[in-house]
Amino acid sequence: MVKLDLSTREDWAAAVHAAIDRFGRIDVLVNNGRYIGPGHMDAFEDTPLELIERMFLCNVFAPLHLIKLCLPIMRQQGGGVVINITSSAGDRETPQPIGQGGWGLGYSVTKAAFNRMVPGLAKELRQDNIAVIGLMPGFVGTERMAIELGEYGFDASKALPVENPGRVCAMLATAKDPMLFSGRDIHGPTFYLEHQGVLFG
Repeated sequence: MVKLDLSTREDWAAAVHAAIDRFGRIDVLVNNGRYIGPGHMDAFEDTPLELIERMFLCNVFAPLHLIKLCLPIMRQQGGGVVINITSSAGDRETPQPIGQGGWGLGYSVTKAAFNRMVPGLAKELRQDNIAVIGLMPGFVGTERMAIELGEYGFDASKALPVENPGRVCAMLATAKDPMLFSGRDIHGPTFYLEHQGVLFG
């Protein structure tokens, strides 16, 4: 196991190099981490801009850097798959107030940038047989969400099981032709029901 803290730049290359040293290749990169910490659910007026900069570092710049670190070996292998776990927060707003089922502005604006990576990078990397896919997982009841977001109006008992996005990531990573999905934002629960046992061996 290798520590990868998205807020610690030194961890980014170390994690990629550790994977290469262990396995000799990188076939799939899943960008799923994001900043959660003090102030992430505060109103904009109460949020220091330095905190939003930190959220951009974790939610946008770190994934971009990890992709760039993986590109050389994926090209050398003849291809690869990048899956970004996207969010509807990047393109629509919740009616609930912040902290009562709604999210802070920093999450929304960074997820909008993160979501936008998918079509842009997919276009650039298609020639290298590297698929870049967005996965919209739906409302998933992770342990962290239950522990840290329950007080902010997010009810884990009404969420999807954590296995759902994992299964869809595995399906996309082992698809006969992942390039069919490159540049698209896949709705995980629907995708699993529609495609299990059809496009995947």
